[in-house]
Amino acid sequence: MIDLRSDTVTHPSAEMRAAAAEADVGDDVYGEDPSVNDLEARFADLVGTEAALFVPTGTMGNQIAARVHTERGQEAIVERESHVYKWEVGGLAQHADLQVRTVDGGDRGVVTPEAVAEGYVEADAHRPGTGLVCLENTHNSRGGTAIAADRIDAACEAAHDRDVPVHLDGARLFNAAAALDVDAARLARAPDSVMCCLSKGLGAPVGSMLAGSEAFVASARRVRKLLGGGMRQAGIIAAPGLLAVSNRDRLQADHDNARRLAAGLDELAGLAA
Repeated sequence: MIDLRSDTVTHPSAEMRAAAAEADVGDDVYGEDPSVNDLEARFADLVGTEAALFVPTGTMGNQIAARVHTERGQEAIVERESHVYKWEVGGLAQHADLQVRTVDGGDRGVVTPEAVAEGYVEADAHRPGTGLVCLENTHNSRGGTAIAADRIDAACEAAHDRDVPVHLDGARLFNAAAALDVDAARLARAPDSVMCCLSKGLGAPVGSMLAGSEAFVASARRVRKLLGGGMRQAGIIAAPGLLAVSNRDRLQADHDNARRLAAGLDELAGLAA
């Protein structure tokens, strides 16, 4: 049986297992794990940011970003079907003390400049004030839609015009880049921070990356420790991640095969894809 429930059920390749076994390691809490440091530098280069941070999960990466970007009691604008809103156990409220304002991104999950403008709240004696806009690309609950760079740019411009930072949940950012035939750095250019999972489309067994400015990542490192995400000899799990981000050729084949499968299913009576 072929398990197509999710890209999260894949197993690491023999090369990834070997990389884990042979990884140079140190204490990452002290910044001394060479494999983690190499991964963070490589990822920052790929997405065009000043720095990056290795975190255990994508959910933790999103929650760290929210905590760093905002002040307690502010409001976050999120798409109503977004992962950070629906599937992270109310973390924006629990970890960042944020109120959430949802906007409707339609069947593709696109947060428009108009939605940002409509959702924005100026802080006053009665209202919390908007502190963050969260975007998602690809958008999982909207059918895995890949959102074009200009749509991301427009939402970010609307937020930045109001002095509001933007976080991009790019759990499958490299899938979006493959689908749109652009570099991942182009999709990550306008947001203030971006999270990407290594253990989804890239096929690594564990781990995610959170990227942004040097100042953002320095603060994120402290919040990671606060949330229990500081790891010691983490190079054992970072090494497969470095292999994953450095060998992304299979992504396009995955997309091509998915289209072939969808076309075949569409030809079967009673099925649609």
